[in-house]
Amino acid sequence: MTGYFQDAAVLARKDLLLELRSRDTVPAMLLFVVGTLVVFRFALPESAGDDAARGLLWIAILFTALLGLGRVYAAEREHGGLDGLLLAPSDRSVIWLAKTASVVVFLLLMEVIAVPAFALFYAPVDAAMIGAILLADIGIAAVGTLFSAIALASRTRELLLPLLFLPLAIPVIIGGVGASIADDPGRFLWFLGLYDAIFAIISWASFEYVVTE
Repeated sequence: MTGYFQDAAVLARKDLLLELRSRDTVPAMLLFVVGTLVVFRFALPESAGDDAARGLLWIAILFTALLGLGRVYAAEREHGGLDGLLLAPSDRSVIWLAKTASVVVFLLLMEVIAVPAFALFYAPVDAAMIGAILLADIGIAAVGTLFSAIALASRTRELLLPLLFLPLAIPVIIGGVGASIADDPGRFLWFLGLYDAIFAIISWASFEYVVTE
């Protein structure tokens, strides 16, 4: 089991180093989410309250995450590295775990800028909202990494990925918005945690079948 997590750490480190060198994914995500928040700042009516603004933040996070998920396997697709990973003498679910971890890091880097920008433009951010964002990142990364692998083999992957991912991301939006605006956010945080646990297990267990097919 130690070797399993070591292999995942090596692959995740590879993805992070590639991103540091190429700067393809995170800057695009940052520009998208900040641009979206700026547009919403001028488009949102003055009569709209803080709750509406928090809902818009979750929409911005979701679609920014989708932009990043489209690049999860970009290096392997462009250089044919996925076949080499599949032939490596380790469990193929290691690839899913490493990719999920790297996506979580990309989302956190984006949110380090996006959340303070939201607090500056719209409304303060409390601890429950931060917790909801962290839990949502895990769920988005776990499910999105699996569906990115499914879409990889399709010629219409740019269309297929949103069609697969967005329906299953609706519970994340419900939990995130609920935790952000409810007087008792605890039940929504539990909901997000349960979502993460269930779909992480499903994604982990089915990844080998997906990449084999």
